[in-house]
Amino acid sequence: MRIPGLGETQSIADNGLEGMDHNFLTGNVENLVSWARSRSLWPATFGLACCAIEMMASGTAHYDLARYGMETFRASPRQADLMIVAGRVSQKMAPVLRQVYDQMMEPKWVISMGVCASSGGMFNNYAIVQGVDQIVPVDVYAPGCPPGPETLLHAIFTLHTKIESGELVRRREANGGGAGITIEQRDGQTAGLTIGG
Repeated sequence: MRIPGLGETQSIADNGLEGMDHNFLTGNVENLVSWARSRSLWPATFGLACCAIEMMASGTAHYDLARYGMETFRASPRQADLMIVAGRVSQKMAPVLRQVYDQMMEPKWVISMGVCASSGGMFNNYAIVQGVDQIVPVDVYAPGCPPGPETLLHAIFTLHTKIESGELVRRREANGGGAGITIEQRDGQTAGLTIGG
């Protein structure tokens, strides 16, 4: 194991188990739990508009979410720990979304998929919630209108990394809510288009 600053390599004989890289036998329980938690997310679907079609496409054979232990979108919030809010949230749907979120078991995570869920999108009126983060704490924002399956997968991988590193928990404690991580768009669409201007 290389010790930073010393520039020399220490062996297991010199340091005992501290000189050994962590693996499933020598890793600490916290790291093991974080790794297992990040690799066993069960999404509760909350498809509300066109983004839901892209979310469904991510579960097809071409993108295959089953490789990451996410093949089953849960119909019961009590069996889910990830909410993917896909599409615009109306004022009438907001209490239902919050109720589903409250019924999910801790720890739970939220991905805001698409510009309508993240900021209301082009629907700047009284009927649409101008950002789902007003209803539930959002951990990762996936941009696009609608974001493709590649962007959703990138958001899920980002969530995996942040859960495993423990950064999400630290951000949630600091913010008093969601982590609020924004990712880049990965599906080839042009980002940053302005409407009506």
